[in-house]
Amino acid sequence: MAWAQATPEAFYIRVHNAPQGAIEVSSGDTWIQIGVVIYPIDKVNQKGFTASQWISPGMVAATAVNAVHIKVSEPQTIFSILPMDFLKVPAGYNSYLSPDSSIYTSIPAGNSIFGGEYSPFVGNEVTIGGSKLTRPLAAGDIFDIRVARPVKWPRSIVFENKFGGAVTVKYPGGDEEVVAEVLRPVQGIGRFAGTRFINPGRIRANHPGVIDISTAVGDKVGGFQIIPNKHAQSPEMLSARVLTQWMVVGPTKVSGQSPEGLEPLFKGFLKPQYDPEAIFAPNWQEKMLRQYVVEVKMEGEEGWKPMPIFSLSADEELPPEANKALIKVKEIRILFPLN
Repeated sequence: MAWAQATPEAFYIRVHNAPQGAIEVSSGDTWIQIGVVIYPIDKVNQKGFTASQWISPGMVAATAVNAVHIKVSEPQTIFSILPMDFLKVPAGYNSYLSPDSSIYTSIPAGNSIFGGEYSPFVGNEVTIGGSKLTRPLAAGDIFDIRVARPVKWPRSIVFENKFGGAVTVKYPGGDEEVVAEVLRPVQGIGRFAGTRFINPGRIRANHPGVIDISTAVGDKVGGFQIIPNKHAQSPEMLSARVLTQWMVVGPTKVSGQSPEGLEPLFKGFLKPQYDPEAIFAPNWQEKMLRQYVVEVKMEGEEGWKPMPIFSLSADEELPPEANKALIKVKEIRILFPLN
């Protein structure tokens, strides 16, 4: 399938890079303020996270409950937008963080643009003055993120959790396509820092080299990652070659192309989108249908089940049982929002 397809406009995010600058969203002619900038920036990080090399400048390079990263130039020059939780870095935090090249906001982690209803997709266009943002921000700059999704929208993506397993995109009406192959199944749970901000069975982050899934509850951490094969060979991913907390996926024999930064796994289709308060809203049914859900199917069983819960303190040693927490999972399914 040709994944490059027209994308309908969903909404815009607008950020005013100034102290108390407005952070707004719009799906029409009206802008709604959702937060403010606490600390603006005039710097970028020229040594951003490794997987940012697989996305083009002027695009969202990562979308997560704990950050949004924007790429401005090659090969890995980025800046970040952070939730208010990072005015003081959480204890035990070991994920990518560049304090001097980050816009700090009043928006809490796991909400709004950080994994809530206004979160962007990897690859969404970032503009300033109508042109792609390909330079460091200056004081007072206003930039927009155009959040759009593909026209042909999947119902689910299913990962067979075994060596040589198929990764299959399924569509309403019964169409499906194998888009990748499982080179190494996941068996364990790790202490991925951002999972403390999202409930189990939810997407924590997506970028050109990862799908991060949470298994944690409360202020604990826990989860696993799905990564493409070339990124698995990156120097900082040494653990992924020897530990069990990562599923590694590669190209199908037909495509032959490593999936870093490509639709539908590592660009354009997946993002954290979850609202724990949705069930209490007057339009709760509509809100619940807008969320991604990650389920599992266990060995010897046919039905889908909620994601197993496995939580850890951020600073504790990984217990031996964590390395086999998912060993009986035979399939993993990401259900897409229905509206």
